[in-house]
Amino acid sequence: MGRGVSLQVERGAGLAAGFLDEEFASGGAELRDGETLDWDGADAVLCVQPPQAASLARLRSGSLLVGLLAPYGATALARTLNERRVSAIALELLPRISRAQSMDVLSSQANIAGYKAVLLAAAALDRYVPMLMTAAGTIQPSRVLILGAGVAGLQALATARRLGGVVYVSDVRPAVKEQVESLGGRFIEPPALEEAPAEAGGYAREASEAFLAAQRRQLAEQLALADMVICTAQVPGRPAPRLISEAMLDGMRPGAVVVDLAVAQGGNCFGTIPGATVERRGVLLIGADGLPSTVPNHASALYARNIAAVIEHVLGEEGFRLDPEDPILDGCLLTHGGTCRRDDIVQPAGQSPVGARS
Repeated sequence: MGRGVSLQVERGAGLAAGFLDEEFASGGAELRDGETLDWDGADAVLCVQPPQAASLARLRSGSLLVGLLAPYGATALARTLNERRVSAIALELLPRISRAQSMDVLSSQANIAGYKAVLLAAAALDRYVPMLMTAAGTIQPSRVLILGAGVAGLQALATARRLGGVVYVSDVRPAVKEQVESLGGRFIEPPALEEAPAEAGGYAREASEAFLAAQRRQLAEQLALADMVICTAQVPGRPAPRLISEAMLDGMRPGAVVVDLAVAQGGNCFGTIPGATVERRGVLLIGADGLPSTVPNHASALYARNIAAVIEHVLGEEGFRLDPEDPILDGCLLTHGGTCRRDDIVQPAGQSPVGARS
């Protein structure tokens, strides 16, 4: 509001996250019912998920849409935005560079997911997490295995360590060993194969099937010893790598818990179901889909800060400055000037282009 921008907020938008309408109003926002929001006159629309097609059709030419737009394969969305000549910033595609850290929605939400995954596992586990010395004897700490040392994995590591667990971390990138050990974890060296995947743009590259097979053999022994397993391995725009097979689950002890954060992308673990808990031969498989929404207050607050940082970056005295050559905008400016700039993301194989990249 300090930049002279007028803001409309849908009534009740923050209630589920603990934010009252009065708080938005006291900050200078105009409260409106959903059906009276001024889609036609807005210069920018800030969203969490892609708006309905009927709402998108009301956006005026030259306006801006910012949010988590699920861009992979989103041909219909891109076509509608191009027809309306609406520019769109897909926050999933923000580059992981130092200048964009304050805008990195995926990292802020992954932090929450990693934290909550460990709490879910600890609550479902059949034993203590920390070591305890009691009159009846000493209780050994739980053994935690984390698959993937990205943002979610590292936060899961930190949370499990705070609870007192002994934590082992597996990742395909040897470079993350230092980060794992700095948080008190024990790094499991990846298989020594020539085709071991590296990192691109802050994410692990997709591994070959030969590498994944070698990794699964390596993990089988670790899984047999684990009490809690947190699966976080994902590759943007691709199915999640299957790291835990049915045979590997058979080797786990009854009472152990697996929390699969990649379940919405197909899952790292055999048998996980989005939003459900499955018991398989005594092992609990938790399909942890959408965990940030279970911590709505902080998830919303962090998301709002990320969005505000994006708007601060593109807002000038004359309006929005959307420079496709800007290193921050280059990859995440999904549509602009009536064309789709990321056909590589939006267009599945075999479909006609929705617009040439400018």
